[in-house]
Amino acid sequence: MAVPKKRTSKCKKNKRKAQWKSKANLEGRKAYALACSVFTGKSKGFIYTSLEDETT
Repeated sequence: MAVPKKRTSKCKKNKRKAQWKSKANLEGRKAYALACSVFTGKSKGFIYTSLEDETT
């Protein structure tokens, strides 16, 4: 027979939400840093083809 589970406390809920948000924030900062380095041409760990190479 199905029994309702106990409610998750606010503390656990907020802790999990904060952890998820901090991971997302870290990944966003990494992506932004990579985009900045690609834009300035200083990136060494990211290989991409430019549009000028494809057209010629």
